[in-house]
Amino acid sequence: MSKKTKRTVGWVAFYIFVAAFVVLLLLPFIWQFLTSVKPLNEIAEMPAKWIPSYFHGQFYVNVFTKHPFARYMLNSLIVATSATLLSLLIGASAAYALSRLHFKGRAVLLMVILGVSMFPTIATLSPLYLILKNMNLLNTYQGLILTYIGFSLPMAIWLMTNFFSQIEKGFEEAAAIDGCSHFQTFVKIMLPLIKPATFSVGLLVFINCWNEYLYSLTFMSKDAMRTVPVGIALFPSNYQLPWGDMAAASIVCTLPLIALVLIFQKNIVAGLTTGGMKG
Repeated sequence: MSKKTKRTVGWVAFYIFVAAFVVLLLLPFIWQFLTSVKPLNEIAEMPAKWIPSYFHGQFYVNVFTKHPFARYMLNSLIVATSATLLSLLIGASAAYALSRLHFKGRAVLLMVILGVSMFPTIATLSPLYLILKNMNLLNTYQGLILTYIGFSLPMAIWLMTNFFSQIEKGFEEAAAIDGCSHFQTFVKIMLPLIKPATFSVGLLVFINCWNEYLYSLTFMSKDAMRTVPVGIALFPSNYQLPWGDMAAASIVCTLPLIALVLIFQKNIVAGLTTGGMKG
């Protein structure tokens, strides 16, 4: 077998492997979508059929007519977007300082920041509940946003510190020669340089906030203030488990995340190669 043939066979095998891996990752989503468009009598059939006998869209109608799902989506959008933007704003400032200021205990501080993000949610639930209760922030956007910033900020700081550290200091030296202050350098030079990385970090933070369940369940007891994960979890009643409605709702709440990835895919890919700027 010639080298060219071996190379061709190798690429074909690689693409087959990648295709199989992608299909494997998408199987739960595909199954959920097919469940959401099956007639009710076919959902519980055994053995289960992949393809429904006909496509049934009533479950998607039920999601918005039998439940205040539009309100849940709006709540999740407000909380996740606000927490993401504030985490990026605070995180970028802190990360820039940590990457450029060399002071005693800097490495320890970074490890503490990373360690804070490792606390399990259940360990912080009770004290956070008492704090929010005393501040009258239960069942408010502000309370949940502050909570989400608390678990998102350490990750944002850690990742963005790494991105800032990989940028040459020559950019800042050139800006200083041109008369820029530290703040002007940060805003006009450094932030644009890590813009792709910021999109990558922002997407991770947004997904974490969008999918968070336990804090939202505990701090948002009013139905009008619930977020999407909690709303879907509370679909079942005492005598009914609406698999079709839950499947349809899970597809609907996944669409914004897919849209974000598709819209910002170029920035996300560029963010993965930001480290290449260091010389």
